[in-house]
Amino acid sequence: MNSEHPDHPVNPRFAEDVGGFIVSGGPPRYARHTGRPVQYAAISDSDGQVIAYVWGNDEDEAGGVQARSAAGHAVVNEAGVWGRRLRSAKERGLKPSQALAELLATPSTSPRSHIVPGSLTQAESLAVLDELTGRKWHRDTTKRGSTAAIFGLAIGDALGYPTEFLDIARLTGRYGSWRQLELPVHSGVARVSDDTQMTLAVIEALADVTDHGVSSLTAATIEPALRARFVAWLRSPDNDRAPGRTCLDACAALERGVPWQEATVMASKGCGANMRVAPVGLLPGLTAEQRAGTAQLQAALTHGHPTALAASDLTAHAVWLLTHNCHPSELLPRLRHYGRSARRTYHGDWLGDLAQRAGAADPAAFIAHGWDETLAALDTVSAALDRPDPERDPCEVVGAGWIAEEALATALYCFLLFPEEPVAVVRRAAFSSGDSDSVAALAGALAGASVGGSAWPADWVRALEYGDRVRPLVSFWDSGDPKVYRGPAGRRP
Repeated sequence: MNSEHPDHPVNPRFAEDVGGFIVSGGPPRYARHTGRPVQYAAISDSDGQVIAYVWGNDEDEAGGVQARSAAGHAVVNEAGVWGRRLRSAKERGLKPSQALAELLATPSTSPRSHIVPGSLTQAESLAVLDELTGRKWHRDTTKRGSTAAIFGLAIGDALGYPTEFLDIARLTGRYGSWRQLELPVHSGVARVSDDTQMTLAVIEALADVTDHGVSSLTAATIEPALRARFVAWLRSPDNDRAPGRTCLDACAALERGVPWQEATVMASKGCGANMRVAPVGLLPGLTAEQRAGTAQLQAALTHGHPTALAASDLTAHAVWLLTHNCHPSELLPRLRHYGRSARRTYHGDWLGDLAQRAGAADPAAFIAHGWDETLAALDTVSAALDRPDPERDPCEVVGAGWIAEEALATALYCFLLFPEEPVAVVRRAAFSSGDSDSVAALAGALAGASVGGSAWPADWVRALEYGDRVRPLVSFWDSGDPKVYRGPAGRRP
């Protein structure tokens, strides 16, 4: 309905922002998202138990109330009292910090709750409040983020495959502006590289293991499944897309049957480790331990460097956050918080004695080195976004992307330049002087996970090589079902 139609006046009670449809004349509200530090104070009930936190940030004009996830309906309703006080402050033109000061000056207007005196403090991001409240993330089952993420990965890969190894001068001479880059389609097919091929291998390995539910996914079950799928890729006649030497050598060793800790290329942190990890972040129902362990193990089968493991873990987590409706403005701080929290966690049940074989006396120090390098790459993204320049080569701004943490960082930069324009994301990532196909593949996965099924032109999706093979494998994930379509007589397509 058109709210502006003169014959249909809007009841002022309902003239507000209703889930994406902006109806004019609604009450002013603070923004609900910010990636910046926030001030916050605790709200407790009459028994002295903290039930929620009220927060604000002046730079983004953002503020809100976040209740503890374990709270019941009564507590959530009580938190709404404080939300209404925030809206009143906004209506009166107060900044979020002024609203918090007002709440602290009058800490109790309800017999059932009050601001805890002296609780005002600062957090580096809303991720801290997520931890304090035990926030439970809910998968968005309406936007088809899993399918869009994998198609986005393949589209980015197909765009970047022919541009890899070309500098900006040659790219400009061949294609003109990056904004004019079109999906290369020959004989009706947009060919992809080993990035998509190995991503498909990971999808199929996950499907092999989770036939009867995700609880069966352990290191003992996923390692042989990944080994078999990687070896099948190695021997496929389609494996003629200039794959990386690390993947070729490690997969050849896996084929010989040696322990994967011997097969891996210990010193390598190439982007082959995380270019293929997105499906791990998309598979529904995994615990945080399963997701992190699987992400790191699939990398470790070929790339043994701790930064390859950390960057793969963080890539999977980024995709997971976006399919669970993490706002793009909050993505970097949430990733930084996750990395700092995981910094000294060595997943021994998944990685076994990898750290020892690498010569590390302390497994925690081994993985911490990887997280330190990966977190430093996030800092590079933040610095670049402080002075964004969409016309400048992203590989020059953030990193060439040949190594895992740089591929993730440059992909994040491209995505965050155009968070609501997925086609612009992959064009900018592919029109770059570094590892263009891997950077664009990761950027496409991020954009697809965030925007969902409407992200990509239909003719681009139809042209994708392996598209008919991918769709039935991941489409069920969009509804939160980890199982895949098996086809007639239980056969996988």
